[in-house]
Amino acid sequence: MNRKIIIALVACMALTQCHSLRSDCEALQAREAEIAKEQKGAYFVGRRYYVPLCRFWGYLREPGQSWRTARLVMMDESLVHTPDRGPEEPLPDATFGTDQNVEYIVKGTFTGENAYDPSTDQVLPLFRATSYEVRNRKPGFLFVPSEEYSEQYVSLRPVIMPKQEVCEQALAKP
Repeated sequence: MNRKIIIALVACMALTQCHSLRSDCEALQAREAEIAKEQKGAYFVGRRYYVPLCRFWGYLREPGQSWRTARLVMMDESLVHTPDRGPEEPLPDATFGTDQNVEYIVKGTFTGENAYDPSTDQVLPLFRATSYEVRNRKPGFLFVPSEEYSEQYVSLRPVIMPKQEVCEQALAKP
């Protein structure tokens, strides 16, 4: 009897995961098609990714390029402050991180230098922005629709996106 229950549970989990993978891949395919239409130019598409106490800003990618190519960056604010720059904790009127998941058009350049984020123990590329323009305040998922954002740790990374071949196989199945 227990064996039948275990088999049923495993089958149910497999079907749920396949459905989730298929749904994720369908959404990714639609978004990749939209990204491919982006106008090329001297700018980056940025997505603010906030985790308390961390010093990175978020992800940047080139126009027309998949979020798979996005790089988590630290911002050099010597020319312009990040859009949500304000008092940080423990101040009572802290506002840092209020633009979580907002998508921006970011102009500027990678400095060629790296910066260390002690909260995540990562060495990240340093980007010197010259301007930020809000592109979309509610752009939806960053890497996959089924992603789960956590303020406790860096939970969102390009590697959570299923590989192209995996999506092709998932979408080919009836």
